[in-house]
Amino acid sequence: MTKKAKILWMDLEMTGLDPIEDRILEVAVIATDWDFNEIATYEGIVKVGPRLVERRLKVGQAFWDAHPEARDGLVQQNLTLGRSGRVIEDELLAFIGEYFDGEKPVLLAGNSIHQDRRFIVNEWPRLDGRLHYRMLDVTAWKVVMEGKYKKRFAKPEEHRALGDIRGSIMELKYYLGKVRV
Repeated sequence: MTKKAKILWMDLEMTGLDPIEDRILEVAVIATDWDFNEIATYEGIVKVGPRLVERRLKVGQAFWDAHPEARDGLVQQNLTLGRSGRVIEDELLAFIGEYFDGEKPVLLAGNSIHQDRRFIVNEWPRLDGRLHYRMLDVTAWKVVMEGKYKKRFAKPEEHRALGDIRGSIMELKYYLGKVRV
């Protein structure tokens, strides 16, 4: 069987943006081909200690105060559905093994994916070892299209991993639709 997936779209929801102090709470991935057709999806909830979650997701932080439903959902699922980071990393590696060519590094894609990659390096080194050093960052497209061409994409901001990935794929399709070849 030929494995068709070419791009691993990923989004992480974390307790914050510091890859040393904060932790991954939620991960979602979508495997696509180069036409951005979904081949498979995966979602995982990482168990993070309640004290760390409380300290890092506390009320009073501007971002989380602006998105209380996302914060509360992440906190609740951490308490009820969270599993060890090692288990989640194993499942992500199995996902890659099933849908991607085992010989080639996997291309990682998403919005501001470099930030997520910092967490992957810190928390999931085996997964990091399967990823290509190049990444497809939709944010780079956003910067050029908004700055040079004044083209803006109104991406839905769910602040939940799977929905955010689908928004990123829609956003890149929008920008590519503006390119003449």
